[in-house]
Amino acid sequence: MRHPSDTEERQQFRDMSRRFIEAEFQPYADEWDEAGKIPWELHQKVGALGVWGFGVAEKYGGLGFDDMFMRAAWAEESARGHNGGIVAALGGRSISIGPIQKLASEDIKDRILKDIVLGIKGSSLGITEPGGGSDVANMKTTAKKDGNHWVINGSKTFITGGMTADYFVIGARTGGEGLEGISLFLVEVGMKGFSRTEIERKMGWWASDQATLYFDDVRVPAENMLGDEGRGFIQIMHNFNHERLGMVAQSLGMMRVLLEESIKYAQQRETFGKPLIKHQVIRHKIAEMSARVDTTEAWLDKLCWLGSEGKMPVEQICKAKFTTTKNLEYCASEAMQILGGAGYLRGNVVERFYREVKVMAIGGGSEEIMRDLAVRQMGL
Repeated sequence: MRHPSDTEERQQFRDMSRRFIEAEFQPYADEWDEAGKIPWELHQKVGALGVWGFGVAEKYGGLGFDDMFMRAAWAEESARGHNGGIVAALGGRSISIGPIQKLASEDIKDRILKDIVLGIKGSSLGITEPGGGSDVANMKTTAKKDGNHWVINGSKTFITGGMTADYFVIGARTGGEGLEGISLFLVEVGMKGFSRTEIERKMGWWASDQATLYFDDVRVPAENMLGDEGRGFIQIMHNFNHERLGMVAQSLGMMRVLLEESIKYAQQRETFGKPLIKHQVIRHKIAEMSARVDTTEAWLDKLCWLGSEGKMPVEQICKAKFTTTKNLEYCASEAMQILGGAGYLRGNVVERFYREVKVMAIGGGSEEIMRDLAVRQMGL
């Protein structure tokens, strides 16, 4: 049944995304996972589709408009690539584009933004630190004013795309305690005192690079401050809602794939003289997985509609984020149970998604943080 918000343009975008992902991601899911990286040419192919151009002006390579349904469609369809690490390797730039578009000077945007949006160059957002992830208000990285420069000292970790990015949006403390003492800076590869090391041997997202960044008296020109001093993080808090909405959509796409793989296997596999799909216990598992897909889809549609109406439902996004990742965890576990030993072997999407569940539950705001933020948004 067609959704009332599913316009012809949105359906065309979804169809294009699905065809591209099935052709350009899926055949290489295993190869790139084992290699631990993707070819850089893929960044440029995806950039040419315009998927990083939502909310970005056309002169910077953007689409000149925004559309929450299209954002969600790309994230959801990306799961058909059967490898969340590919999506992460490409999408590390997505949460840094917003702050650059919104807060950077015209000179900086003219110089770097188009290359980032088109996938020619990479960018990442650096907020999380070794001593604290979700506790942003306790940020330890500092930036001290020195003439017409800021001098940054500290480190960041779990930075997606951090080994391949050319530009970094970095949070650093320029004032007192709390969120209002944090400012944002554009740090560029090649600046003296900046270095990075790769985070290896991860549970999932093998195809994506994650890094720890180090700042040892890194001198950043004063014009590289993004936005107002002391209000950097507050100015981009809205940015995280897009990230979380995208993770809800991607989790939904993963759930769909897990359901499809479960049905396909259950129809082919025979036990006790009949197909697995004819056993009531398996049918009930599939019914429950399907119901969770349907409820998540309905919630995501509502969130996208509210966003398209100019409302950013923070409370609902937070609740959708932790509810969806719990649903994903259920679907991954049941799919693994249905496939049995076949699901436990490397090289299939059920095994890979089973490993990737936890990064979806932790990244973009952990389930615990999302619950707490939702309650605070409720005024409690």
